[in-house]
Amino acid sequence: MQLDQNWLTQQGEDAMLLHVVDTAFFIPVPACIGIAVSGGGDSVALLHLFARWSAQTGHPIAAVTVDHGLRPESGAEAETVTALCQTLGVAHDTLHWHAPKGAGNLPAAARDGRYALMADWAKAKGIGGIVLGHTIDDSAENFLIRLGRASGVDGLAEMESRFERDGIAWSRPLWQQTRADLRAYLQRHNIVWSEDPSNDDPRYLRTKVRRILPQLADLGITADSIHQSAFALRQAQAALAHYARQEAEAHVTQDSGDLVFPLRIHPPMPADIERRLVVAALQWVGSNPYPPRKVFAGVLAHELAHQQRMTIGGCLVMKRKGQLRITREYNAVKDLRGPTEAIWDTRWRLDGPHARDLEVRALGNGVALLPDWRKTGVPRPTLMASPAVWRGDKLVAAPLAGYNPDWSVQIVADFTSFLVSH
Repeated sequence: MQLDQNWLTQQGEDAMLLHVVDTAFFIPVPACIGIAVSGGGDSVALLHLFARWSAQTGHPIAAVTVDHGLRPESGAEAETVTALCQTLGVAHDTLHWHAPKGAGNLPAAARDGRYALMADWAKAKGIGGIVLGHTIDDSAENFLIRLGRASGVDGLAEMESRFERDGIAWSRPLWQQTRADLRAYLQRHNIVWSEDPSNDDPRYLRTKVRRILPQLADLGITADSIHQSAFALRQAQAALAHYARQEAEAHVTQDSGDLVFPLRIHPPMPADIERRLVVAALQWVGSNPYPPRKVFAGVLAHELAHQQRMTIGGCLVMKRKGQLRITREYNAVKDLRGPTEAIWDTRWRLDGPHARDLEVRALGNGVALLPDWRKTGVPRPTLMASPAVWRGDKLVAAPLAGYNPDWSVQIVADFTSFLVSH
């Protein structure tokens, strides 16, 4: 805590809100704190609170707005935030996000795009942490939306109040505060904010949820009660993840970028732990930013009961020598190419005599150029999907196959590290 406690106790109704921004981060507090401001009431209140906090503590802050361009009003809202920051004496930048071609889930793409843009902005500005304006109402709405999607423990768990993403620390200091409390704060200080018109558009699921939530109060279902349940599920999620890591250390082997499980484990692990390991393995091997949906316990064993292999989530799953082996699917990486200095398929780093006329892409049918590949003991599908160095159509190196000792390849972060970070 950095605020003078005597000053804090004199702030009346504002004291609690000022206290939560004062404790947004663990000690040590990032040297400079970024505030994500959309122009809506929650983020504008967060900005105003941090401006007061900064004035009292002398701690530097900066604000950022991402103009996603998905609504005609977004540009004007960003300009309003700029004007407010000038009034408050807070440095402010507006970033512009453009939807990538073929973005299937546009809201998810916009969310990921905002995080990535803000993280790059923070790194360029020397900002170690960014605060977000999510409230207890957001948590309750997310819970009900995910409940309708039949989400399990992970989907229903409370949003993390502090987390790491893209090399930046993030905090949601208002996660236990209500939207109404923040609006009341803004009104006390005569601060104007923008309302997203989509919040009143009945075509949106979140709008429907927002309208139905007050009607559930007669059943004892409130934002606070949902928050308590979601918080308990967050704790349960952490416990399940802990035991999943233990089972992974005991039973999962990492081999040439693949993950290998015994087909039968005695005693059998709990169903949800098995599901977690399978989902995490598919996500890690498949280089997927999100886990595959609707993967239930025992699904792979069931699907493989009458076949030796199947594809799922950009992975090839094979039964082999009493084991279940999850490898990268060649078709998922056959068109992936880049400079040899770059991380390939989010997992692989190559070391060797890099040159501008070289590129890394999957070995693919180039495995036929290696008459001794069987001596490596690495399955052919694994080699085909592995990174190789090419000069045009000429194969220069295939590190996993031991072709050209001048080159080597390493996994950037192993499966155990992935389990810890996720």
